[in-house]
Amino acid sequence: MRIVVTIQHPGHVHFFRHPITELEARGHEVFVFARENDVAIDLLEAYDIDHEVLAGESGSLVSLAAVQATYETRLLARARRIDPDVITAIGGVAAAHVSSLLRAKSLVFYDTEHATLITTLGYPFADVICTPECYREDIGTKQVTYPGYHELAYLHPERFDPEPSIRESVGLEPDASFAVVRLSSWEASHDVGHGGFNDPSDLINRLEEVGLEVLLSVEGEPPAELEAYQFSTAPDRMHDLLAEADVVLSEGATTAAEAAVLGTPAVYVNPLSLGYTRELDAEYGLLFEYSGENRHVRGLERAVSIVEHPTDEWERRRERLLEERLDVTAFVVRQIESLAQPQMAAGTPATNPG
Repeated sequence: MRIVVTIQHPGHVHFFRHPITELEARGHEVFVFARENDVAIDLLEAYDIDHEVLAGESGSLVSLAAVQATYETRLLARARRIDPDVITAIGGVAAAHVSSLLRAKSLVFYDTEHATLITTLGYPFADVICTPECYREDIGTKQVTYPGYHELAYLHPERFDPEPSIRESVGLEPDASFAVVRLSSWEASHDVGHGGFNDPSDLINRLEEVGLEVLLSVEGEPPAELEAYQFSTAPDRMHDLLAEADVVLSEGATTAAEAAVLGTPAVYVNPLSLGYTRELDAEYGLLFEYSGENRHVRGLERAVSIVEHPTDEWERRRERLLEERLDVTAFVVRQIESLAQPQMAAGTPATNPG
């Protein structure tokens, strides 16, 4: 079977990294095409994934349409030569469009309800759309749900073993207590008009007052007064750092969810709630979501409380999560292989594993 994987974000590399390896081990041909975006290409190279870059970064929402058009045109030309059985992606606008012009089937994975531009442009053309069970939208007969999260495709203990040496590489003492703070750029199409923490300086000062060293990760350029807090590490080592942290505060849902499934309590401050952030909060108590007007103050209070009242409850909560949620890599591989079977060619949806 010939499979095309499209990559347009660093998170897509993490998600498809292990499925690519397993599919190749099963004798399938896998072709990876990417668009430059943040550290996506760096990650592909770090994981030694053979790939071709089809388009550069988009500097703004205005330029995104031109970049996307270039990416899709070039992807169509490559796919015509490859004649794939399946084209798969996260979000899947390009994958769905290109597959609809070929004999290939499109398999889209997604977990972000409020990204309406992607769902409007991609979903109508997709053959199968896989979402976590906690996804709040009903997509119809194309939808296949599963008990898990994107982050469990690469942070499930079957796939990831944290390396504590990350502390030394970022200049921390072995016994240092620290927080990771992740600030978003708010430039994505679904982020426009929104914001998270009111005052990052106030946030960092309060965390330092309770004895935490602060490591700052910022999309884009950090405020000048916070540059000293920004750390440098290889992009493929970030998850080691999240696993070691005492607490993670994030404006981005992915970073918060990554910390949560690793057993590190995460505070997610963002006016946009998602199905998986809500479930990690309400069902497992590993993520604390604050989306209202007082989100900065309430989120910071929660982070301070976590530090001031240490407990081993986090690991027990993670163990329960892992018992009830699946290894998503195995699910991805099954879905890709099933889509090429004769019954899938006839349009029958894949079997829901739950």
